Amino acid sequence: MSTMLPNPTNRQQTTCCTPVTTVAPGPAESRDLARRLKALSDPTRLQLVQLVAAHPGGRACICDLTEPLGVTQPTVSHHMKLLVESGVVTREQQGKWAYYAIQPEALDDLGRQLARLSHPRG
Repeated sequence: MSTMLPNPTNRQQTTCCTPVTTVAPGPAESRDLARRLKALSDPTRLQLVQLVAAHPGGRACICDLTEPLGVTQPTVSHHMKLLVESGVVTREQQGKWAYYAIQPEALDDLGRQLARLSHPRG
């Protein structure tokens, strides 16, 4: 016994396609979002953000970030440079030490952009 499947080419175009009613993000916005997500996708960088956030005022010296992770200062500096470039943290030089601070606005914006993926506005 054979079963006949419906032929999708016999359907009207309007029954299978729903027009997009929201504005899709532009290429620049998508690249920016991807850059910030990529910076946070590394486990070491995510731990570094968490360590900085745990410090009073969300600000930590690089000297406070090496021992908890068990990595060298150059490795921490490399990861922190990528986090600064992504806008997640800021860097301030004081003498020979660099201090990093969380950018809450950047993280809030990242959260809003991610929420829009599952709840697009009309």
